[in-house]
Amino acid sequence: MPISRLNHAVLWVRDAQTTAAFYVDQLGFVVTNEMPGAVFLRTHGESLNDHDLGVFSIGADAGPPTERANVGMYHLAWEVGTLRELIDVRERLSAIGALVGESNHGVSKSLYAKDPDGLEFEVLWAVPVDLLDPELDSVTTAPLDLDADIERFGLDLAARVTA
Repeated sequence: MPISRLNHAVLWVRDAQTTAAFYVDQLGFVVTNEMPGAVFLRTHGESLNDHDLGVFSIGADAGPPTERANVGMYHLAWEVGTLRELIDVRERLSAIGALVGESNHGVSKSLYAKDPDGLEFEVLWAVPVDLLDPELDSVTTAPLDLDADIERFGLDLAARVTA
């Protein structure tokens, strides 16, 4: 039985309410359910999931995430529909000091940020499959040039549809 897609992710965080507020305020998630020490959220898009992200409190004394020192999750990737939305996310994350990187992966245009617990996540715009150029869009990591991408694709071209 092949896996078709990621249904949801669950994170251990210091304080579920604080982390949930970050994802609601900065990325537009919607709270779908809460229980003591846990919050469940859905993306503001057309998700049919009960939740796309769950956050569970483990306490204020929890240690920080490590980078490349231990096995574990590196990041989650959230997709936006247009480059305009990606620019809006970049401005929002930049304004609060959460943005930590930007990359052109050929098949996607990506921002990297950290939530209040230092957990890294990616927000990306996926190049529509029918517009991929084998000369330009091989999977790679290069500097992000949103001005060039806007010139090539426009601000409001819908991202590829993912199933």
